[in-house]
Amino acid sequence: MSLLKRIGFLTAFIIPSLAVLGFYLGGAWNFITIVFVFGFIPLADFLIGEDPENMEDNKARVVAEHFYYRLITYVWAIFQVAFVIWGVWAIGTYSLSTLEWIGFVVSFSLVTGGIGITVAHELGHKKSKIERFYARLILMTVSYMHFYIEHYKGHHVYVDTPRDPATSRKGESFYAFWFRSVFMGYQSAWKLERSRLERKGQAFFGVHNQMIWYSLLPILFCAVLTVLISAWQGVLVWEVPIFFFVQSVLAFSLLEIVNYVEHYGIVRKEIAPGKYERVNPMHSRNSNHRLSNFFLFQLQRHSDHHANAIKRYQVLRHFDESPQLPSGYPAMILMASIPPLWFKWMNPKLKQWEEKVYHAVT
Repeated sequence: MSLLKRIGFLTAFIIPSLAVLGFYLGGAWNFITIVFVFGFIPLADFLIGEDPENMEDNKARVVAEHFYYRLITYVWAIFQVAFVIWGVWAIGTYSLSTLEWIGFVVSFSLVTGGIGITVAHELGHKKSKIERFYARLILMTVSYMHFYIEHYKGHHVYVDTPRDPATSRKGESFYAFWFRSVFMGYQSAWKLERSRLERKGQAFFGVHNQMIWYSLLPILFCAVLTVLISAWQGVLVWEVPIFFFVQSVLAFSLLEIVNYVEHYGIVRKEIAPGKYERVNPMHSRNSNHRLSNFFLFQLQRHSDHHANAIKRYQVLRHFDESPQLPSGYPAMILMASIPPLWFKWMNPKLKQWEEKVYHAVT
């Protein structure tokens, strides 16, 4: 892999650096991260263009084992915990105006959700215990630990079918999708955990129920931070739990809007009652825009990820046949947040996908 790509994945650390810089500069500078993510990156994607290059299989097998790429994700996991601790300390010890608070919490969520959950997603798909531990550690900092169950055992099994709450339907706005995906995804995780416990012959209400722990750990983590900051200040700092849970909601909402973009309207063919065709590169949208792929650890090469979920981010492939997004995720997130604009732009593309798939199977 070229030196540019090796260095490129370090660009993710620019975003928390800007959030910290904006905080200490104060005032409107708290919005610098937002401007960078939703202004500079889409513009750079447009100017720099796409990267459709794929590695040869032999080279990919070697690069997949390079520890360097795993190390970046390990460092991020530890960094995210430290970043959240710094964030609640900053909120608990500095006085911010309403405008500063809004800018800071949104910028903060772009770090913990936009990058952090992306890293957790990458790590959670791997087999090693340390990577899965880091995935759960990151998810704890955004109060979305049930994702560890629902995404891997639910979404990847039922993606693009009516059984998957994280697949957006044709004509469904992001806001309607958000409520369904968040609440039904949480419910699905409980059902999946119940099934796991039943197979193992373990009690549902007991220490082996992961969903009990996943529901409690973010609350306990926040409580510890609140107690520590309050002890430091000598008074109850109620801003800490408010900040922690607001940034959590914003962070996992970024995850959900990305889910919305990736699978909007796409369906797998039902080949028998309750059985669907195997996931293939036509079943999720891709974006090969070079810069945003660096920031997001090539999450935008989503078709290969669904076809080969265990494959490491640095060797994910591009497929020409996959439905392609007109820009990287930052620009698509903005578009998805405005339903009329989204439908006007993406419904014709969805129709093209439907016609392509229909002709392929007839």
